[in-house]
Amino acid sequence: MERAIAGRTITGLYKEPAEGSELIDEMLYGMEADILEESGEFVLVRTFYRYEGYVKKEDLITDKTLVSKWQQGTLYVVKKQYADVLDAPKVQGSCVMELTRGGLLKRLEDAPEEGWVQVELADGQTGYTRDSFLMPLKKQPDQEEEDLRSDLVETARSYLGTQYRWGGKSPLGIDCSGLVSMAYLLNGIIIYRDAQLKEGFPMKEIPFDKKKPGDALYFPGHIAMYIGEDRYIHSTGKAGSDGVVINSFDPADPLYRADLVEKLKATGSVF
Repeated sequence: MERAIAGRTITGLYKEPAEGSELIDEMLYGMEADILEESGEFVLVRTFYRYEGYVKKEDLITDKTLVSKWQQGTLYVVKKQYADVLDAPKVQGSCVMELTRGGLLKRLEDAPEEGWVQVELADGQTGYTRDSFLMPLKKQPDQEEEDLRSDLVETARSYLGTQYRWGGKSPLGIDCSGLVSMAYLLNGIIIYRDAQLKEGFPMKEIPFDKKKPGDALYFPGHIAMYIGEDRYIHSTGKAGSDGVVINSFDPADPLYRADLVEKLKATGSVF
């Protein structure tokens, strides 16, 4: 099976292999996927987090040498909302690649200028970015439960104000399951990308009264993250919210949203 790497800042996954098809997900730069079949200008892929969709072939890096090299060594993930990779370790450098939070690259060595680091992209190009923009890619959690719960909530909160985008999962636009799945992914946990509990993933149903910060809340076609004090964070397309906001289960809270409280169907936890 051929392996590929997302070669665009944001690589769209579509429901059908056609222009104008529904966007169902996004691979961020450097993320890997298996190519399952070809369909004209598109290929059907299965991402490393086990989600399938059609991608334009031109948006992928498929050179076997580059893919093999990318799989060796430690990957770093962009933690800043946006990060430019420049051709020189200075703000006047020309942009080689733009990345969003969740994009991947390799950290090579500290640059001569303080605060800068040399990095390598999946296509083999090198450049420079701020060291403070990066963190090692987590492949599994390395904290105690309470610390991990706190980190999950803080990661989700870092997307506050991001516009709602159907199928999106970057600071340029994100949907409900994109928000929750990215909060988990950036902390080393792969959950199902859609708004449902799915067998084979670590999220399991728990009683609502057992929920703690970082747990998932499932509604029909919607998912949110519980953050404590009867509040939850989610990405919603509802007019007046239009993106990532915080709402409440408490009728006395000004952030109360009655329509979702009435539709809650499950609570999930990986703990």
